[in-house]
Amino acid sequence: MDFTWTEEQELLRQNARAFADRHVEPIAAEIDETGRHPEALFRELAEGGWMGIPIPVQYGGAGSDVLTHALVVEEISRSCSSTGFTLSFHAGIIGMTLYLSGSEEQKEAFLVPLAAGRHLGAFALTEPGAGTDVMAITTTAARDGNDFVLNGTKTFVSNGPIADTYIVFCWTDRSAARKGMSAFIIPRGTAGLASGEPFRKMGLRGSQTSEVTFRDCRVPRENLLGREGEGLAIAMRGFDHGRIGIAAQAVGILQAALDESIKYSRDRVQFGKPIARHQAIAWMISDMATDLCAARHLACHSAWLRDNGRPFAKEAAMAKLFATEAAMRHTVKAVHIQGGYGYIKGAKVERLMRDAKIAEIYEGTSEAQRMVISGNVLRAGS
Repeated sequence: MDFTWTEEQELLRQNARAFADRHVEPIAAEIDETGRHPEALFRELAEGGWMGIPIPVQYGGAGSDVLTHALVVEEISRSCSSTGFTLSFHAGIIGMTLYLSGSEEQKEAFLVPLAAGRHLGAFALTEPGAGTDVMAITTTAARDGNDFVLNGTKTFVSNGPIADTYIVFCWTDRSAARKGMSAFIIPRGTAGLASGEPFRKMGLRGSQTSEVTFRDCRVPRENLLGREGEGLAIAMRGFDHGRIGIAAQAVGILQAALDESIKYSRDRVQFGKPIARHQAIAWMISDMATDLCAARHLACHSAWLRDNGRPFAKEAAMAKLFATEAAMRHTVKAVHIQGGYGYIKGAKVERLMRDAKIAEIYEGTSEAQRMVISGNVLRAGS
């Protein structure tokens, strides 16, 4: 297995790094401080063709692959993980879900503006009483002639307050159990759809998250995504793709933590020498660099499997589990290396530590990833 980037992948990775240094890094602290969605930055991302990297050109994307998408997400997240997550979520879950499950008419109407970055997407599955237990959702879609009428409440909806297009999961036949959930595409402005105020989160503050409610929300049958009863399968396939992006985001956070730790430990002098020359600090950095390398390989491997048409759900879960837990572990160490300075608001490592935590939770908690991994391993017997 050769993980040497192609010439195109390396060029896009370098371009993403240059874009992040020029446009993202200078405003990353402000994005975190204000908690606002950086609209101007996302217009620049759209103009640069970054919003639909793995989506074919005919549907408004860049026509590249998932590995390239992961490399770009890593580089953007290295500067601002809120921006990296929104980019990853938008293309990796919303875009890929519409591409894999949408009809040609749906792709033309909804995927093209999303992949081109003119619209933002949201994925509405989680509810106040249903997180990892997806089967516990209560939102329903009742048939009424050629329409479905949706009622229910979704929560922790990424891009909820700002999305133009929502993919919504609900019961069309509760008695059919796993075959009774369906997915719908609902544009903003549809009567009966309302998004709440953005949640004030500990980290990832530039990513907008809210409740979204449906009250007698009427949706035409042609907005059914896939076939009726395929909603659960569509959601799980979306999560498989999304986990690659979250792993890449975590790798970017971990790379930034290592960068900051190296820079600080070389400059900070204690007991007559830079703290990088003290074994306690040097070993923290050694562990950080080792886990970074492992996390990057897991993320790239899962993307490579997907791009080569091989099963990748287990590997995506492994990548997401390891990379996010490593990012959390080592951002704490990065704060520790900087001591009191790292704990002050405005220190990059303080932001990285807050941003890292949610990566262990969304797109399936670490416990959910272990369920996916163990299920796959036990079925295979190895």
